[in-house]
Amino acid sequence: MKYSVLVVDDDKLVNEFLVEALKRAGYECESVFSGEDALVLFKQKEFDIVLSDFRMKEMDGVQLLKHIKNINQKTAFIIMTAFGKVETAVKAIKLGAYDFLLKPVTPEMIEHLMSRVTEMLDLKQENQIMRQELSDKFQNIIGKSKEMKEIFELIESVASARSTVMITGTSGTGKEMVARAIHYASNRRDKPFIKLNCAALPENLVEAELFGYEKGAFTDAKKTNRGRFELADGGTLLLDEISEMPLNLQSKLLRVLQEREFERIGSANTISIDVRIIATSNRNLKEFIASGKFREDLYYRLNVIPIHLCPLNERAEDIPLLAQHFVEKYNKENGKAIKGIDQTTMNLFMKYPWKGNVRELENLIERAVVIAKHDILTEDDFPIELAIGMDSDGSTGLNVPMTIEEGTKFLILKTIEKHNGNKSKAADALGITARTIRNKLAEYNMVEN
Repeated sequence: MKYSVLVVDDDKLVNEFLVEALKRAGYECESVFSGEDALVLFKQKEFDIVLSDFRMKEMDGVQLLKHIKNINQKTAFIIMTAFGKVETAVKAIKLGAYDFLLKPVTPEMIEHLMSRVTEMLDLKQENQIMRQELSDKFQNIIGKSKEMKEIFELIESVASARSTVMITGTSGTGKEMVARAIHYASNRRDKPFIKLNCAALPENLVEAELFGYEKGAFTDAKKTNRGRFELADGGTLLLDEISEMPLNLQSKLLRVLQEREFERIGSANTISIDVRIIATSNRNLKEFIASGKFREDLYYRLNVIPIHLCPLNERAEDIPLLAQHFVEKYNKENGKAIKGIDQTTMNLFMKYPWKGNVRELENLIERAVVIAKHDILTEDDFPIELAIGMDSDGSTGLNVPMTIEEGTKFLILKTIEKHNGNKSKAADALGITARTIRNKLAEYNMVEN
């Protein structure tokens, strides 16, 4: 996409220089010589980026920034100020400017900064378009990889069916989100979406939670209670981690799936229901069947429409989109204004194994957004494991099994490498003293001469 830039500077020579540099770099560009003229033009025509000097007559750059942001929050605003006036730039950034340039400005400085701005705008636009297209149907599932496109197609094709769905994948891949997306894309969207986590309840409570019970059915049954099947009538019931369902209940569940009726505990009255069942599992259910922990007939009854979610490290193409999505999400929740993640850190993201999948990525970004002191996230905002998580050959560098001493050596050396040989910074990152690092290096016969 070719981005449009509005240059605002009352110095004619500087104004012409900026316009020429931007046009040579491939940007559509217009210019004015005052903040007042900039506002008039901005109200007539949309600009993606505004590049404005700070010191101008009548209306300065910060005043212009406030007006521009009131008109269009999405416009990236860059302020230029003289060397030594960094406090002006800091003030502008707090008010919503994307970045600043210190004069005198060179073409290289402009090109470098503009490439960062447009990269940020590209990612935001891609995210926005994707969210607009998918928000109603797919409940904030983010992705553009081949694997995710196939999932979107599956959701659309199976949403309105009555058939049971089995969603598999390792923990953190988003199985519940896909289940919700199927429900809200279906003709059941106005009916309840009810969830039961089979792994979160003691075995003796799962039946009561599923089918409900009559008053007096057992000692603690003080009143009649409807179960999840009744609550989900007309809608969808998600049986999360179905592999953990007690074996004796699996036959009762099979009967409900086949006959669409059941009885509350302590009652002889049969209740008919219309419920769409979606089950999830992070286990290999065929191995559970072989070991006698899961009924084969129930497996085939549930697995009518199978959906498998691959790990995040197998769809790395989606990582930048997901990362920006979570930055924006936790900006909103915490009143922050983080603009994005720098390229060095994103390169680490692309190499990191993400054993915890999307959930791990989300948790790391939430923490980083909360603690960040600057408006661009860098590797310093993330745990040291991110930097040492992968070697250049794609391995972790940790040869398991290894001794604690070997692991300690690996961690210390990698941390020193990350901090470009600065042992004091490495010590701070590891939570130990510089003296401890020196002692350890002496043990490793790596003391500098």
